Amino acid sequence: MSEKDMLHTGTVDTTRVLDDLWCIRTLMVNVVFIGEPNSGDWIMVDTGLGPFRNALEREADRIYGRPPKAIVLTHGHFDHVGNVIELADHWGIPVYAHVDEFPYLTGLKDYPEGDPSVGGGLMAGVAPAYPNRAIDLKERLSPLQDDGLVPGARDWRWVATPGHSPGHISLFRDRDRTLIAGDAFITVKQESALAVMQQSKELHGPPMYFTPDWGRAEESVKALAALDPETAVTGHGQPMSGEELRGGLKRLADHFNELAVPKQGKYVGTEKK
Repeated sequence: MSEKDMLHTGTVDTTRVLDDLWCIRTLMVNVVFIGEPNSGDWIMVDTGLGPFRNALEREADRIYGRPPKAIVLTHGHFDHVGNVIELADHWGIPVYAHVDEFPYLTGLKDYPEGDPSVGGGLMAGVAPAYPNRAIDLKERLSPLQDDGLVPGARDWRWVATPGHSPGHISLFRDRDRTLIAGDAFITVKQESALAVMQQSKELHGPPMYFTPDWGRAEESVKALAALDPETAVTGHGQPMSGEELRGGLKRLADHFNELAVPKQGKYVGTEKK
């Protein structure tokens, strides 16, 4: 990315990845805007951490000057839904997610607690302190349909990528092979506070401390590698493209157990088949 494609506002870091794709980093997690700035519908993918609501509203107004058509959630972990109720109410728009994620988004079921025994870094060590309680989106929430279409985002389709959470999805655009991966894989070692602060770019599996089903996580990475993406925005880390992305993703898919699965942990060996 060139300097003109990046903007640091003091509260968020915005990168224009493509003409109609923005990545907005809220401290340690990314929010994605999809859509042409000058006309048509656009959508927000995930909503970041709670303290950044006002900054996200300002960026939306700066780039588009109009509200999004919808919010689409890759999954419901705390760092991806921090502003979702407030933003949905502010704009009067629906929120879409996979039906398998609904129990965690309608107050019925909490996520498993974070596992501090994985990864060996500070971010993993404090994982039990991360919120894991369900939120309740009530009537704001709508299911993504089986046809794979993404409401408000023409040419995009959603792909089921469970493992990091039961209803985790990714978004893909076939015409230019652009991928929004959520946390199915990421481009920073999320277990390490130093790597997160420095935004050291390297491809990794899903965050170890919040991934309860490694068997399905491996299947999801292999499915995304088979798409042969040209550009990817992930839930954590910087956008990645070209051979750096494709080669790294193939390597991760081919050697998932060695590269992604922790050597120990409360969820290792408990995969659902």
